[in-house]
Amino acid sequence: MLNQQTSVRTEIIAGITTFVTMAYILFVNPSTLATTGMDPNAVFIATCLGAGIVSIMMGLIVKAPIGLAPGMGLNAYFAVVAAPNGLMTWQTALAAVFISGIIFLILTVTGFRQALVEAVPKSLQYAITVGIGLFIALLGFKLSGLIALQAAPIPPTIESLQGGAPVTLLPFEWNLHLASFEYFYGNSGLLAFIGLLITSILMVRGIKGSILIGIVISTLIGIPMGVTDLSSLQGASWFPDFSNTNFLALDFKGVLGIGILEVIFVFTFVELFDTFGTMVATMDRAGILKQPDGKKRLSKAMMVDASGVSIGALLGTSTITAFVESSSGIEAGGRRGLTAITIGVLFILALFIAPLAGIVPSAATASALIIVGVLMMQNVVNIKFDDMLEAIPAFLTIVLMPLSQSIANGISAGIIFYVILGSLRGKKVHIIMWILAVVVVARYLFIGGEI
Repeated sequence: MLNQQTSVRTEIIAGITTFVTMAYILFVNPSTLATTGMDPNAVFIATCLGAGIVSIMMGLIVKAPIGLAPGMGLNAYFAVVAAPNGLMTWQTALAAVFISGIIFLILTVTGFRQALVEAVPKSLQYAITVGIGLFIALLGFKLSGLIALQAAPIPPTIESLQGGAPVTLLPFEWNLHLASFEYFYGNSGLLAFIGLLITSILMVRGIKGSILIGIVISTLIGIPMGVTDLSSLQGASWFPDFSNTNFLALDFKGVLGIGILEVIFVFTFVELFDTFGTMVATMDRAGILKQPDGKKRLSKAMMVDASGVSIGALLGTSTITAFVESSSGIEAGGRRGLTAITIGVLFILALFIAPLAGIVPSAATASALIIVGVLMMQNVVNIKFDDMLEAIPAFLTIVLMPLSQSIANGISAGIIFYVILGSLRGKKVHIIMWILAVVVVARYLFIGGEI
């Protein structure tokens, strides 16, 4: 027995449980980052190794039952800024992630990370999570083909705004000859719709690993529909192919640009709140924070998480962070580091299913993005919308992220409005919030708001 609460068998089962609930990232992350031009197989390898190594570090160093992998939200932001016509190349974006990890590590060591989390109101922290959830969901709808985004000229004109909605739901058409719904762009949109329905049913039924199961079923359904391409399986090697990876592919030459500084800021800022909330919630649920060394282990967990950000970038993937899905393993009895070690080992073993990951269509992973948006939306109930000081900044944070396709714009609006409205109401606003507000205003005055 490891202690009175758990055993080796329980820990391993808990690790398997968490892995199953997290494993969807193996398919979603390559699909998401592939939109930047990155090789999906290279991203898959980086995802497996990054999640495996950092989760094992969490188990060995912190002895906490927490799994880590490339996080949803920041991978979507990575895909936007590093798109073919985006702000930078994916190599430069990896450099930005690496630098944000170093900054994150420094903030953790100095204790500023904890101070910053305490300075930003809970309502804004919840709003950031919700806004990113909508950001992810919109990306999922876009990848599925269910909607199309229309760009308006800047500045917009009355004529351009009257020309159509910025987000258009593409039509289904009834094909009498095939006796089936045929999507405007083929069957991809229909498969995404089916996958969303299947995953939703599984979620409602409370089935563990619903997102992963939904991806698998959608991929299988896509075979007769002609959406899932099995040609890559012919002659495929089931041994990991390390001949084409993104190891050390970081490009630091473009880091001196002004735009890259904002990207680094967003990666760092979002990670601060996302990880802190997840760490505290999961470690508290596991009973770790109630132990004499609880705070010390929480600090170690933050160090591992911060290190994981840069490790992921070196391997060739977006920000690695703690997964809230770790709570599923904790509910299964996981209390010690063996749970995290099991998660890590399973992610590394997943390297041998790379050919299967390569056939998963974007329509199958799109529904997963939408469901993740639903899960992140749950934090909206923690915002007091009957208090306008919380409601207005939170609302602007939430809606501006998807509408402007910019996480930075949402965070910036929330900070500025909270500082102004809080001060006018006579509320004591933390000095760090004032500093952030000045930085945000300077950004818009001297840099602009492209991201």
